[in-house]
Amino acid sequence: MAGANLIYGPGMLESGITFDFGQLVMDNEFIRMIKYLINGIPVNDETLSVDVINEIGAFNDFLSHDTTFKNMKAQSRSELIDRKIREEWQKAGKTDIRERATEKARRILNTHKPKALPADVLAEIRSIIEQTEEELGVDRNAILPLKM
Repeated sequence: MAGANLIYGPGMLESGITFDFGQLVMDNEFIRMIKYLINGIPVNDETLSVDVINEIGAFNDFLSHDTTFKNMKAQSRSELIDRKIREEWQKAGKTDIRERATEKARRILNTHKPKALPADVLAEIRSIIEQTEEELGVDRNAILPLKM
């Protein structure tokens, strides 16, 4: 399917039998990174730091230049991948990506307050559910009522 942005299965484990919120947070980060790369990396005088190369000269230290740090931050936006040196990582608690992702998922679940859907949207959802239940012959008395 040319041009389609289809990503299937974030948060799923065991072929979709199990869902894990920590896995969903990790998959979200990986998908974000992939989408960033798919959009392409701009190549121009600024991103190539042509002025900095001319300023510093060949075989000198580009890594400590402010432009290198700025451009690196623009490229690398991971929240979960820990790139600290081992000693710093150990001092920070030695958490792995799954632990950090699970903690972030818990924080989101505990603090996120979604905006309420407008009444007309809720009514449309209710209508779709009722129409589908009627088409499938679902006995409304045999299921718990959904409150919307």
